[in-house]
Parts: sequence; C-alpha cells; structure tokens
Amino acid sequence: MKTHDSVAILMFNSSQQSLVLVKQFRPGLVDQPGLSLEEVACSEAWEECGYRLAPSDLRRVATYKSGVGLTGSSQTMFYAEVTDGQRGGPGGGLAEEGELIEVVHLPLDGARAFADDPDVPKTLGVIFGISWFFSCVAPGLGPR
Repeated sequence: MKTHDSVAILMFNSSQQSLVLVKQFRPGLVDQPGLSLEEVACSEAWEECGYRLAPSDLRRVATYKSGVGLTGSSQTMFYAEVTDGQRGGPGGGLAEEGELIEVVHLPLDGARAFADDPDVPKTLGVIFGISWFFSCVAPGLGPR
C-alpha cells in the first residue's frame, strides 16, 4: 500500500471569531513533488477553504504519526490566522479530483463543546488542534 504524509491547517478567522474547519474524508496529501509542507498547506487552504495564504503566514504546531498500525504516515499541523479579506474564493475542493468539501466556521464560544462532544464525529487531529488553540492562542486574544 502506497501512503503519503499529509498536512492539516487550523485556521482562526479573526473577523468572525471562528475556527475554519472542513468536512471531508481525508487531509491534504503531500503528493506534489518539489513543494514544501508549507506550500502544500497553502495550496490546500486555497482549494478547500478559499483563503489565500503564504508559507510565512503559517506556524508549525506539530508533526505526529497518523494511521498508526495501518500506514504509519506523518501529518504536520499548521496554524494560521486569517480574515474575511483573505478569502478570495468559495473553497470546496477541486471538482476534477472528485472533492466535495464543506467549509464550516465554528464560533469560538462553541468550539470547546464541539471538541468535547463524543456524539459529534471528528478526528483526533481536530480535537488536538482545538485544544492547542485554546491553550496556546486564545489566551493572547484578549476579551471577546
């Protein structure tokens, strides 16, 4: 079985005070030779969410093993703060790749409950990303 490493981006939209998530089957695969992880992440942010990012906009959060026991591939998570002004397209994925992706803006006031709710399907990466955000970013945001 051929496997690929992947990237994920946790985006905080400061205009909407929300986390930008996507509903899809798989993370962004690192399957484009010659591109850095950051470049792949920026490409995925545009294709899936409609936000234009540069590699310098990204903060590396962590690299961890995903698919342990199955593929052993690595996933690298990045963080980026975005604004409504950076959204230049609808996102939704690439039709020619059969992607049908829904962009979700999760308000901060409901994000912890979302992460903690065992009845809402989500990956461990989403739970980790939200927890990391509230530990490492939210304290510096000030009152909302």
